[in-house]
Amino acid sequence: MNRLSVATLVAPASLPPMAGETGSMNKLSVATAWLDGCSGCHMSFLDLDERLVDLARYLDILYSPLVDAKHLPERVDVGILEGSVSNADDLRQAQAFRDRCRILISLGDCAVNGNVPSMRNPYPLAAVLDRAYRENVTLQPQVPRVGVPALLPRVRPLHEVVAVDVFVPGCPPPADAIFYVLSELIAGRTPDSTQVTRFGA
Repeated sequence: MNRLSVATLVAPASLPPMAGETGSMNKLSVATAWLDGCSGCHMSFLDLDERLVDLARYLDILYSPLVDAKHLPERVDVGILEGSVSNADDLRQAQAFRDRCRILISLGDCAVNGNVPSMRNPYPLAAVLDRAYRENVTLQPQVPRVGVPALLPRVRPLHEVVAVDVFVPGCPPPADAIFYVLSELIAGRTPDSTQVTRFGA
């Protein structure tokens, strides 16, 4: 695939206001987070390299592991979630993103289909916890109860717990695919990620 360039960017279209807002915005506001995954999709985002500088003309990243922000804003244009929904904290974060983001993107195979984290799904949760915290531990074998979010009985892809607007598969998705999706949103179009991605790529 030829590398997508900044020349494909156009000025952002006027966005319809979210509930309770008036007027349009000059830049798209963006929030990102990773749930149960390896953070590889965020690393792929960083692989945009110098294109990040150009995207900054059109995007404001308000909340992300990549910026110093502690709280998800009340209203965001684009939410990007990487990782599967595996524990109570993941579920709360997915629901908060859906509630606060006008457009929600499922980024990477863990978010799109569960991928590696969902490999525990064929086994009962108690057996998974025993294997990880009792059978394979030599000092103080015990299941942690404090400071660790409770695991859900099954790992879920993002779309099974909240509505998703855009799917971007890949493990991780290539930087060009992320750039394409963001460029389409900046231009006011709905991205068709099948043009630049495929499962397992």
